[in-house]
Amino acid sequence: MSATTLNRPAAARAATPGNNAPVTEAEIREALMLGVRNRWWPVLPSRMIQSGGKPVGLTRLGEKLVLWRDHAGAIHVQADRCPHRAVPLSRGLNEGDRIRCNYHGVEIGPDGTVLSVPGQPGCPLEGKKAVKTYHAQEIAGAVFVWFGDALHEEPEAFTPPPQLAGGEYEAILCYADWEMFWRYLYDNNMDPMHGTFLHANSHTMYQGDTEAHFVTRDTKHGFFFEKEGQRDVNFDWSELVDDNALYVRLEIPYPPSGGPGGNFGIISFGCPIDENWTACFFWRVRKVQGWKRDVWKFLYRTRMEPRHWHVLEQDREMLAGQRPGLEKFEMLYQHDAGLIRLRRHLAQVTRKQLTDLRAAGKF
Repeated sequence: MSATTLNRPAAARAATPGNNAPVTEAEIREALMLGVRNRWWPVLPSRMIQSGGKPVGLTRLGEKLVLWRDHAGAIHVQADRCPHRAVPLSRGLNEGDRIRCNYHGVEIGPDGTVLSVPGQPGCPLEGKKAVKTYHAQEIAGAVFVWFGDALHEEPEAFTPPPQLAGGEYEAILCYADWEMFWRYLYDNNMDPMHGTFLHANSHTMYQGDTEAHFVTRDTKHGFFFEKEGQRDVNFDWSELVDDNALYVRLEIPYPPSGGPGGNFGIISFGCPIDENWTACFFWRVRKVQGWKRDVWKFLYRTRMEPRHWHVLEQDREMLAGQRPGLEKFEMLYQHDAGLIRLRRHLAQVTRKQLTDLRAAGKF
């Protein structure tokens, strides 16, 4: 390293191409405050963005976004900032094939190009791609957005789990914003034992041992964390999946009164809004086709949905207001091996991302 580089401020040295300074634990914690990059994240249920309707502004992974549909119904996700005076585009108008900022009428196309500056025709802004545009797709009733870092602006392919791909499964999306650090939702879902205690009065989780030994089982894109010797009794296992999107899959056995379809599955994503709020997506899934699918949907909407929201509310109340950094107060034991491994995985992924960015002079 040259003397010139050594004399630069620490932040500038970190951004020097080829810098091999190791990434610190503090840097990893800071990066994880707003989720994991280079992943597809669900940001909003599709039904909340109407074709030709008012643009929707929101924050995800700490970034201000505007979502809108064009006249053909295609979804567009862009940075919520007019390139002229930086006011939110979500306060503008959807013109069907573009957004028009309400402040001075600047028009932005779906690819982020400034199409018109009515106040000054021929303005140098016209024709420039001045608004960041995000890759987006719709899966199982939700808008998914690719959040890449500086080395991964183009998205990787995401193949949704079969439970969200239609076919043999019916999936019903439940969505809510919870006041808590995003990772605590994943910790909660990788902790099957809490179901035996917190949800003991549930119509599906009142059985099963209050003592258990857990084991882990590796998969191609994650791992299972499951009770040894207990299956199809209670909340018996969780599966972490990290396959260009980060989610947890689990199943809860249903009694015959719960209708057709076997075990009741849940696919859960917790998309960070900021350090203290999380957009929570819970898909309720069952393997049903034909008339059985209709029966399941009817039973869910008329009898089961309030019960499921009651269980979710128990989780929300337990986690409400939980801020980052509680780990320093924890005393974990064997039942917590799933969330310990989850945390280790997230740290390892983030360390590699930051190391690559630093070597390229991007961090």
